[in-house]
Amino acid sequence: MIDWTCVSDLREEVGDEDFQEVISLFVDEVESALAGLDPAAPASEDLHFLKGSALNLGFTALARRCAPPADAEDLRACFAESKAVFLAELPRRLAA
Repeated sequence: MIDWTCVSDLREEVGDEDFQEVISLFVDEVESALAGLDPAAPASEDLHFLKGSALNLGFTALARRCAPPADAEDLRACFAESKAVFLAELPRRLAA
């Protein structure tokens, strides 16, 4: 669901302070994009954005679901579950 190596690599690359900002921007932008998806047929540009964003922060389950034909509700549910796991595990993973 979450590629923690990718998360760790990104944190090392941007530093602790900027990493928190990256997380905040990621969540805001993905939630906004998901809210605007056409439920019947998400646009390929939206799916491309979501997949790229997801891969950048290690949300591999979400990235895999961004291939057409994608289901908007499935993407929203996957993101909600992935975000919950990410935020719950992040403090422990960062402390390691």
